[in-house]
Amino acid sequence: MFITLDGIDGVGKSTQIERLISYLEQQGHETLLVRDPGTTEIGAKLRQILLASDLELHRRTEAMLFMASRCEMVETILRPALADGKTVVSDRFLLANVVYQSVGGQVSPDLLWQMGRLANGGLVPDLTILLDMPAKHSMERIGNETDRMESRGVEYMEAVRQAFLEQLPHSSPSTEIINANQSPEEVSREMLENVAAVLS
Repeated sequence: MFITLDGIDGVGKSTQIERLISYLEQQGHETLLVRDPGTTEIGAKLRQILLASDLELHRRTEAMLFMASRCEMVETILRPALADGKTVVSDRFLLANVVYQSVGGQVSPDLLWQMGRLANGGLVPDLTILLDMPAKHSMERIGNETDRMESRGVEYMEAVRQAFLEQLPHSSPSTEIINANQSPEEVSREMLENVAAVLS
């Protein structure tokens, strides 16, 4: 089983991922948590370039660097883990790549999906959960601690949020939108109900 959580920054992904991993392990699943981009040595270096630097990159360049990082993670970590019967949870996956690099119109979502499927070798999550919240509220949660993407401002982040909603159906056979602008406990309840349904 391969599950991904996504959404704009500030929606509470980290908290919910911890709760999801705990739930899965209580149910007897051997789990693996990965972060996209990241997890591999190459991914960590590319993450530094993509999110923590002030380099000016064309959106297609960004997209291809994200996809190179993900390709390495898919082939060296995800596929072996899934083949061993582990339940993999990923903090972001191809959906985020399509969304962030298509907003602004420099690269089309359709092209990014095609590039991403090629980079992933066809690997698709079984379930994608989108934690949704207006960008104004998520940016208030983040405060001044922004990365290179978030520093583009609230209007950009709201456009990203809308793109997440539009592109979500292409990400997995099963998808779910959860209102993240409620208590963490309520978000967890809805998330685990949906995961339990897919697992059954």
